[in-house]
Amino acid sequence: MSMKISTRQVDGITVLDLGGRITLGEGSVQLRDSVRDLLGKGQKKILLNLGDVNYIDSSGIGELVSAFTAVSNQGGQLKLLNLTKKVHDLLQINQLYTVLDVH
Repeated sequence: MSMKISTRQVDGITVLDLGGRITLGEGSVQLRDSVRDLLGKGQKKILLNLGDVNYIDSSGIGELVSAFTAVSNQGGQLKLLNLTKKVHDLLQINQLYTVLDVH
């Protein structure tokens, strides 16, 4: 199952609703392209809704960190929302829960 991304605007914040798997290949490329596209359009307040993401591999974790870094370097904010227990535990094991902005 590949990843699905839908985009919406809420009070000046761009919300990316992600679903499926963020894995090596298509999933991580889609995420990277979506975030880079938003930054190119000057949209620097980005919220990643991970409520429907059921699996993230190491490449997907790397892509979340890369997206966070890219947005931060341009003076923006990237936040994660609605983590499933599996994704939450994965971020804690990798000690990224304190690095990434999670709500």
